[in-house]
Amino acid sequence: MNQRTPIVILGAGPAGLGAALQLARRGPFDVTAVERHTQVGGNAGSFDAGGLQVDYGSHRLHPACSPAILSDIREMLGADLLDRPRHGRMRIRGRWVHFPLKPLDLAAHLPLSFSLGVLRDAAAKLGRKDSGESFEQVLQHGLGRTICRDFYFPYARKIWGVDPSELDAEQARRRVSAGSLAKMIRKVMGAIPGIKPPGSGRFFYPKRGFGQISEAYHCAALRAGAKVMLGVPVTGIETRDGRAVAAAVRAGDEERLLPARQILSTIPISRLVQCMRPAAPQAVLEAAASLRFRSMILIYLVLETERFTEYDAHYFPAPGVAITRLSEPKNYGLAEAPGTTVLCAELPCSRTDTVWTASDEQLGRVMTDALAAAGLPVNARIRQILTRRLPEAYPIYTRDYRRHFDRITGWVDTIDGLVTFGRQGLFAHDNTHHTLAMAYGLNDCLDEAGGLDRRKWAGYRREFERHVVED
Repeated sequence: MNQRTPIVILGAGPAGLGAALQLARRGPFDVTAVERHTQVGGNAGSFDAGGLQVDYGSHRLHPACSPAILSDIREMLGADLLDRPRHGRMRIRGRWVHFPLKPLDLAAHLPLSFSLGVLRDAAAKLGRKDSGESFEQVLQHGLGRTICRDFYFPYARKIWGVDPSELDAEQARRRVSAGSLAKMIRKVMGAIPGIKPPGSGRFFYPKRGFGQISEAYHCAALRAGAKVMLGVPVTGIETRDGRAVAAAVRAGDEERLLPARQILSTIPISRLVQCMRPAAPQAVLEAAASLRFRSMILIYLVLETERFTEYDAHYFPAPGVAITRLSEPKNYGLAEAPGTTVLCAELPCSRTDTVWTASDEQLGRVMTDALAAAGLPVNARIRQILTRRLPEAYPIYTRDYRRHFDRITGWVDTIDGLVTFGRQGLFAHDNTHHTLAMAYGLNDCLDEAGGLDRRKWAGYRREFERHVVED
């Protein structure tokens, strides 16, 4: 019997589990995924709060998901994969508008001064060439001052904690799907029946929380023969003569080496560099330290009421409201929990901010104060307050981020047997279907002996660079 080629995957979020399933299905590989947390899914996981499955923020599976990936998910989840209409709203200038945007709703609810400002911006843009090296320049040129002033710029300051002028233009290209007035008009017009493309204004969502997708991949990978080790942090990557040969992990009180022909890493790329043995060059370590992530505190209120509002999500760009988004998971998956609902508020911050170490009760007050400021007072009895902290929620594309990122990946690419991929691994703003696309693409680049076709992988990497986050 031929010995199977060992593959070690770092991280058991969607990207890691997607790769584990694809490789295990092929047969010649001995696949082991290791995850530092005690459950799979990472930031795309779910957990119980007050008898309801809730997510780490607001998550959806977008119809833009590739047919092959969507087919796998449908096969694994069956009737549990719900097709749901988008039903969110955004607060602009103290007024609510539907999100995704709808033409009649915009005309009815936004002040005339806003519409006139957008028209003036459109007229002023005629004849100008696209330009801009910063988030601020790209969006102000593409969308005009009015939309940027009332939505994108204050929202950017809250989400990333820096002024839009300090963000690289790539942040606009990767995070704003409607980066010009023409694109925004197409998205708005796409909400009109008879014009909208298939899947527009809808999303897929698992009946038992978004984490059910990762759990399904986990179970399928195990059935295919992969091993998944939970509660096992990565402590080192052993290299020899320019090749990665083993991943060191902490299992209980002991460090254990997992030999590998390939180590496929989805952990944050800056953390990966710090794990290298022997140590990475000083210039690479300095580049890793220069990459910045925005942290996030998720605040959950378990309320004794049937539901808080009819909306699945609310967006708050205004600086006077501390949180950026509020979601009500019960409205996503149509969960049956009579007399109970849960609200999840997203509070971007830095780990050096005092709020990062605040108590659950203090954070609950931050959340209720923010909702009151937005005209959404919490009148139902609060049964429980829970919080979760995401240290690396969003990559921050500062104006010099590309220089640091390229230095890191340029060095990692010289190490045979080591590949970094996924949202954290490629320092990317991506949806779950994008990270799964990375996993499926990586599987396509490994031959039957576990060797990596670097030219093909470089092609996939260029494709991933074109990913734009779906709102």
